[in-house]
Amino acid sequence: MTTPHTNPLAGVVSATAAGERLVFVPHRIREVGTDIVLGAVTPPVIAVPVLIPILGVALGTGFWAILWAAFGLIALAMIVVVPAAIFMTLTEKVRWIEFRPHGSTEEIVIAYFLRSSTVATADLQRVVLSERFGKARAKSLDVVLHTRGGKVECKPGVLSPMSRVSAEALLDWLTSRLGPAGTAVEHRTEIDRSAVRPDGWYSEADLAALWNVPADEVDKLVVRHGIDTYTFTPRAAALYSPAGTTTVYDPAGAHEVAEKLRRKRTTSPPVDGIQETPPL
Repeated sequence: MTTPHTNPLAGVVSATAAGERLVFVPHRIREVGTDIVLGAVTPPVIAVPVLIPILGVALGTGFWAILWAAFGLIALAMIVVVPAAIFMTLTEKVRWIEFRPHGSTEEIVIAYFLRSSTVATADLQRVVLSERFGKARAKSLDVVLHTRGGKVECKPGVLSPMSRVSAEALLDWLTSRLGPAGTAVEHRTEIDRSAVRPDGWYSEADLAALWNVPADEVDKLVVRHGIDTYTFTPRAAALYSPAGTTTVYDPAGAHEVAEKLRRKRTTSPPVDGIQETPPL
């Protein structure tokens, strides 16, 4: 019985009559609706710390006009923010980019909400795949096209399947489309350290999977590259086994090592079909 092949870029890459399309915003109405909601909610949320003391003053002095003035300013901010958010989405956000024609990419069509433009591969200086990590290991993959006239940032939309895509698979796909044209494709990892707490750091098993190495090699690489570690007692074990500690590892350093390993493996092809862990 054969196992069905799973497309690692399903929902993100699709074939069209003219070429192959990389989708960032799968649903236009949902994207605009989200911007409207966020634009309406943001001003009141920001104003809460200011409204509380104003409410106290109004209750203490009976001067309610100051409170109504504050509400008026919030309403004014909503009137300004919501249209601005919609305008930015319609004019600046990239829905998809299409590599044309099939087989050998000669141009990239960039589709926005209300317009489209075309960039010849000869005018592309490089393409950067930016992998960003935030809270709870939430991942975002951005593609930045650097051209002679500037750069075009392509960011995934609301509920885009891009967050479930392997960065390595997307990097290989971009390289296969642009490599023959001589366009450099780079991979960068960004970690929001303020958003990643120690209990969201990586375990030893996570590192082994990320680096694609046996578990017994993890400690050697951790020591060699000076990756920050944090040892703590998980909440679930604190009551029954206070001595049971867990060591986790800084994701920023982990991804730096992963990128070095990826580059080493790219320049060191497998021997007899076996890919060994390159020395670092």
